[in-house]
Amino acid sequence: MEVIVKESYAEVSQAAADEVARVIAEKPSAVLGLATGSTPLGLYAELIRRYEQKELDFSSVTTFNLDEYVGLPAAHPQSYHFFMRQNLFDHINVAPENIHLPAGIPNDCRAFCREYEQKIAASGGIDLQILGIGSDGHIAFNEPGSSLASRTRVKTLARSTIEDNSRFFDRPEQVPEFAITMGVGTILEARKVILLATGEQKAGPIAQAIEGPITSMCSASALQMHEHVLMIVDRAAASQLEQVAYYEWVQQKRSHAPSTA
Repeated sequence: MEVIVKESYAEVSQAAADEVARVIAEKPSAVLGLATGSTPLGLYAELIRRYEQKELDFSSVTTFNLDEYVGLPAAHPQSYHFFMRQNLFDHINVAPENIHLPAGIPNDCRAFCREYEQKIAASGGIDLQILGIGSDGHIAFNEPGSSLASRTRVKTLARSTIEDNSRFFDRPEQVPEFAITMGVGTILEARKVILLATGEQKAGPIAQAIEGPITSMCSASALQMHEHVLMIVDRAAASQLEQVAYYEWVQQKRSHAPSTA
């Protein structure tokens, strides 16, 4: 796990965009795992800017989103389908047939979840998975207690998650109580993972995820078992890390480190 501490949200977004651009440059047909929420908005804006400047080409890229609320149609303003169109897909040249999101109203939830896993496998697996982190340390909608081997499934949302997300709805009771989400096991199969976090409210969960024990009570802590994880955080989100000085030292020395086989 590599921890990168930046001074601002803009720098976090820029660093994440650099990683996405690097993956696409190395593999134009890259498979990207995408997240929603306020944290990746700066990243998506930067990707759009680079596309408009002809620095990035998404024509051969395939995407899979982490999750979607159960019960919201794709056209609902708070659905993640709507969010992704508004904040990324409508502004870049990704092919519509290469865009995959969980269905908010599937005919058969279990069958859909199996098929979603099959589509990820058929695509060759996810090359780069982008994540945020919840106030209780969850990734995607893998709430505390989620199996660290879990696959795409329907998950009951925690009350804290519903409260956190209620700011996006007119009334708290409008927030769906269930979501289809990639599982922790699914996420861990991505070849590379980037987790973004900014703000003091994420300092606690970031400390648990990076320096705490690996536990289902903080699903992000499972990333400690992944070979290639970048935790890109701002100064505020890093404020509870005990080893932050070491992480910054590593970044300073990175260009001088000997190569390894």
